[in-house]
Parts: sequence; structure tokens; C-alpha cells
Amino acid sequence: MLVAMAIRDWPIDERPREKLLEKGAAALSDAELLAILLRTGTRGHSALDLARTVLQSFRSLRNLIAADRQRFCAEPGLGPTRFAELQAAIEISRRHLTEKMRAGPSLGSPRATQDFLCAKLRDLEHEVFCCLYLDKRHRLIEFQELFRGTIDGASVHPREIVKLALQRNSAAVIVAHNHPSGVAEPSQADELITQRIREALALVDIRLLDHIIVGDGVSVSLAERGLI
Repeated sequence: MLVAMAIRDWPIDERPREKLLEKGAAALSDAELLAILLRTGTRGHSALDLARTVLQSFRSLRNLIAADRQRFCAEPGLGPTRFAELQAAIEISRRHLTEKMRAGPSLGSPRATQDFLCAKLRDLEHEVFCCLYLDKRHRLIEFQELFRGTIDGASVHPREIVKLALQRNSAAVIVAHNHPSGVAEPSQADELITQRIREALALVDIRLLDHIIVGDGVSVSLAERGLI
């Protein structure tokens, strides 16, 4: 009977954890990174075997991360404990990125916020409207989710954005929302609400720098389109 070799019995330079310590996380494949999180495999299969099987089942690392609890836990070898551990790792990554943005360079250009907004909004199944409050040097003060649901004049309230921006002593604001369809092209409603927000903020001398729409791995800047 063929028995799978345990990872501890592999050559040191082929073990995912040791490989990470020696060469850095970027040198590892998706399966190797996932194997480190999983730590153990199943009967007759190593953690790396399990990681490869899971990625094949979900078709990509992104799909695995975006999976809901029911789908994740239904996969053989996973379960609620591993779901909780993966979600914790994802949230740590998001919070790290938020802190990095807050302490890092200014966010005056759309590209400076693209990775952050894609990480926050890309895989959501519902539409979310959020706001990034910036100081005079365009550094992030706070990221806040404001509204959920279809983005139109009835669901987004410019006066609420103005009130919250004043409370945070913001000098500028970037608003953003996602399109769960994956298509990032702005609608007429997106353009109209952008102008309403810009005009409301201008009354209290706060600039609307951009409205960014996040699709499936892409984003569209209304400022770059000349719509602000």
C-alpha cells in the first residue's frame, strides 16, 4: 500500500515552512502558502496534498478566500476551525493594508487606493458604498462603509457624508463602491450622485478627489474620466 510521505520527511528545501523562511513568502506557490495555514493534512495525505486538492476544487485561491462558510466547510479536510483561521488571516492582511495606507504616502491619485479598495470590495456579493476621509496631505484618516444596496439617489445621502467628513476634520474625501456584476463602468446614477456629493462637500470647503468603482479585479476612476 502506498503511504504519503509526511512533510517533515521531505528534503528541507522542499518543505513550505522552511522554504518560506529561507526564500521569503513570495517564493511559495498558492498551494504551499495554503499548506502552511492548514498545518496538517488528512489520512494518507500531507497538508500540501490537501492544499492542492482544495485549490483544484475551488479553481483558484481567490475563489477559496471568497467562499462562504457553508461552501468552505463542505469541502473534505476543511471545516469551521480552518474557516475561522483563514478569515482571521485575511482580516489581519486587510488591517495591515489599512494601517499602511494611514501611515504611508498621500492618496491623491486613484492608483494609490486601487489595491486597498479591490481587497475591501471586489468579492462582496452586495453593493457597498464607502468613504475614505483624508487629511490636508491626503493621508488616510479613516475608511468607512456607509451604505449598502443599489447605489442611487435614494440610498446615498450627501449630507451624511458631509457631516461625517466634518467630524473627522477631513480636508478631502474619496468615495467608492463596488459593482458585484464585475463590470466597473459607471452608470448614470453613479455620475449623478458623484456630482451631488461634490457640490455638498464644496459648501464646507472639502474636496471630493475621486469616486472609484471596483469591478472584478479592475477599477474605474471618475476623476480620470473627467467626471469630477
